[in-house]
Amino acid sequence: MAGRRTHAYTDKTGPEFRKDAVALYRAAVGKRTYAAVAAGLGITAESLRTWVRKDEAQAAPDDPDGSVSAAEELARLRTENARLLKAEQEW
Repeated sequence: MAGRRTHAYTDKTGPEFRKDAVALYRAAVGKRTYAAVAAGLGITAESLRTWVRKDEAQAAPDDPDGSVSAAEELARLRTENARLLKAEQEW
């Protein structure tokens, strides 16, 4: 058939889907494997693993000398915690 091929997977590569997938994996840490979480989302375990690693790299402080204030770090952690709790409730 002529034309462009489309796959259902293309809908699962957007930044929001990736963020939610990472949040679901983190919410289930110790309870479910990459493979189990990925299977429930219809993606490969390696895709999920890659997204988690990239998210961890981005979340790491850019300035290793600790110039981020405790208040800024606390605010970031509270925001992240709220996002993870919401993702877990929706799951």
